[in-house]
Amino acid sequence: MRGIKNIIFDLGGVILNLDNQRTTDAFVALGVKNIREYFGIGHAAAFFKDYEIGGITDQQFIAAIRQIAGLNASDQLIIDSWNALLLDFPPERIQLLKQLRKTYRTFLFSNTNALHLAALRKIYTNSFGPGAIDDHFEKTYYSHLIGMRKPDLASYEYILQENGLDGAETLFVDDAIINVEGAEHAGLKGLYLRPGISLLDFQW
Repeated sequence: MRGIKNIIFDLGGVILNLDNQRTTDAFVALGVKNIREYFGIGHAAAFFKDYEIGGITDQQFIAAIRQIAGLNASDQLIIDSWNALLLDFPPERIQLLKQLRKTYRTFLFSNTNALHLAALRKIYTNSFGPGAIDDHFEKTYYSHLIGMRKPDLASYEYILQENGLDGAETLFVDDAIINVEGAEHAGLKGLYLRPGISLLDFQW
């Protein structure tokens, strides 16, 4: 942490626990046997990216999932399946964020979408009461609200410029290596959380 004055955290897989298999299983239970195909490469990848940068609305997203997957399911069933991967905020990670904010300027940058954001905010308040995960950072950035996503170079540059941050003094923490590499390309310092490693495993 020598020379580091600012930290930008990813959300899912870093602060919020995720289990992608739960969403896969939920859609399979609805009758979408080849759900991995839709969450993978090709058209689906571009489709989910559009949703992550706010290019389509929640209703357009739900309708598109229903169409491409051939589902005859209610909006709520699709939403619940989509949100199934969102688990919990471990209290010790929230406590760490509180401690780090006393020493560093801290920020959040998440590739997410409107449905997930609404759901994870409910998860937070159900666990910790009034307030939001946003309260633990100087500023939060959600891809669908800023119209940019990781690992696009412009997204990192936008955050640096808006907050007057020096990339050489800024640590970016993510559990996706491609996002860490993107941050390093933008001049930030990167910390990749490999599978099985958590924020609590480091000496801050």
